[in-house]
Amino acid sequence: MRGWWSGWTRSRVRWLAALVCWGGLAALALPRLQPPPPAHRARPAPPSRLLLQSEPAASTPPAPLHALHALPATDTRVLTEEELRADAERRLPSLPLAYWHRHKDDKNKYYKKKECAPFPSIYDLEFHNTYWQTMHSSEGAFHLYGAYMDRRNTSRIGPAVRVLAVHDRIKPTIATHCQLWFEERDQPVVVRNLEYKYVWNSKWGNYRDRVLQPYLLACVLPAEVRDLVPASVSLVENPCDRATNNLRVHYDAPPTGGRKEFAVCVKGLDFLHEDLSVRLVEWIELVRLLGADKIFFYELQVHPNITKVLDYYANLGAVTVTPITLPGGQPNLPGLQHMYLKKKTTHKRQMELIPYNDCLYRHMYEYRWLALLDIDEVIVPLEDGGWSGLMRRALPLSAPAPGKPPRSSYHASNLYFLDSLRHEHGWEEGVPRYMHMLQHVYRTRNFTKPGQYVKAFHETDRVLALHNHFPLACLGGACSSYALETRHARLQHYRADCVTALSKTCAELRAQPERDTSLWRWKDVLVARADEALTKLGFLPPHR
Repeated sequence: MRGWWSGWTRSRVRWLAALVCWGGLAALALPRLQPPPPAHRARPAPPSRLLLQSEPAASTPPAPLHALHALPATDTRVLTEEELRADAERRLPSLPLAYWHRHKDDKNKYYKKKECAPFPSIYDLEFHNTYWQTMHSSEGAFHLYGAYMDRRNTSRIGPAVRVLAVHDRIKPTIATHCQLWFEERDQPVVVRNLEYKYVWNSKWGNYRDRVLQPYLLACVLPAEVRDLVPASVSLVENPCDRATNNLRVHYDAPPTGGRKEFAVCVKGLDFLHEDLSVRLVEWIELVRLLGADKIFFYELQVHPNITKVLDYYANLGAVTVTPITLPGGQPNLPGLQHMYLKKKTTHKRQMELIPYNDCLYRHMYEYRWLALLDIDEVIVPLEDGGWSGLMRRALPLSAPAPGKPPRSSYHASNLYFLDSLRHEHGWEEGVPRYMHMLQHVYRTRNFTKPGQYVKAFHETDRVLALHNHFPLACLGGACSSYALETRHARLQHYRADCVTALSKTCAELRAQPERDTSLWRWKDVLVARADEALTKLGFLPPHR
């Protein structure tokens, strides 16, 4: 009995001891289980979408309360549909987006019946390489770049819509039709394309099928709409076809105050890895000094500093920059495109005619003369202060003989100012070393052969299709180019060396170079203007 009682007593003592231990532990843990005071309440766990973001270090002090509710500094603007349309039309001027939006629900915009020539939806158009639209025919593909209203009095076919395109056939014979859409009419006017004007010369190469060839098409307005301007045009094979393209018809009516004199067109810039920004500033300022009202650049790919220069002058209203791509299956990947154009020089020269002729047809009513120049060359007057004085001098001298067609262009002969010639003579004192043209004052003794590598002022009333050097076709008869006398003007061409085609005769051209500072007539004002621009661009320190 005593043993049982003593065992029960020991067991009871152990239970009491265990209970006391558990009570002590609970008392120690209880404050940790209670919620903290409101002033020190812990932040809730972040949502799962934020768990991928790095957490602040344990030693980081807690963020102020206002910072916990701050939003990231992102752009919260939302463009309206109207703003989106305006932005799309700015980026793609050949797209008649505003016209389409006004009439997209207009059930009357059909030709005879709904199944014949329906008004094409923007969303059914076939785009290629951003700036081109495509029409597939039974005899190859057409890639369309732009459409333009031509109401020039010198045109024998009367008012017509010109369409600039490339096609992979030589001498196409396929009948194509233009569906012309007007604001004033519900139904389109369908006319047959009058011609395929070949904007190239068969002797220059690539004269074969399956290579994209540049063409200018003509859709003549019939009598009932000759006084109207189409809003857009579609190219189709058969009159009733559902179009896969629709181009806005560009038409800038002649200004009431008369036309300006000179504008310059520059083919697609291809300088992805070459920073020619400082040279470009000097060239732009010189061309403006000589009389260019505006410079129209086309851009393939350029260095960021060149973009900075172009943006600067665009904001001044001195230049306009139009992005462009190569049509069809030609490469547009930066770098690869440059390699392609360097290797495929004939393809390159054919595609250059697209921006040149687009520049002509967009600005033929605004300017009397267009000059097609590269950024390493300039037409320099030798006896006049600028291009206006030069042309006033040249016009009486260039009058054609009786019975001959009027002049279509006025070209200047080519002289090379090569880099190697300056290197042989060192730097010029009194001229900033970064002024490339002003520093290069040694040139070849002789001009290149007559008509070779010339550049011209083109009469916009006369030219129908342009090439880099001469018109390929003219209105009102044959083209007629007048050679400016070399004592009056010449083309000064600033290159590292002669063009490849002149490699055999380059040594002869470079022999006995001559010092020539004719450009220094504009030196002081050119340096001042260039320095001002370079300083604002941040390429020169503000205080030198």
